[in-house]
Amino acid sequence: VQLVESGGGLVQAGGSLRISCAASGSTRSNAAMGWYRQAPGKQRELVARIQSGGRTDYADSVKGRFTISRDLAKRTLYLQMNSLKSEDTAVYYCNYHWLFDAWGQGTQVSVSS
Repeated sequence: VQLVESGGGLVQAGGSLRISCAASGSTRSNAAMGWYRQAPGKQRELVARIQSGGRTDYADSVKGRFTISRDLAKRTLYLQMNSLKSEDTAVYYCNYHWLFDAWGQGTQVSVSS
């Protein structure tokens, strides 16, 4: 499984951004996928994930602002980020989980205050 993120960039606080993750290889439609982020000097943390059946989970810090979704036909995972804050600045990584974990290379999201 290969994952390629895109859509990161620089945005002002209060703005919005959507990042994408295109999956290729031997993927399963019922695999769990998610977004993690890592800020400088901090550990990687879960932002949001979507499991088989469509159940979603969010970190408390992004609830109500971020929305995770997936297009199974396109094998693409999305993260819509609204009301962005400076503390959302991080490298965002896509994760695929089915018996093993696959990770993308990450996409930088920077929020200026």
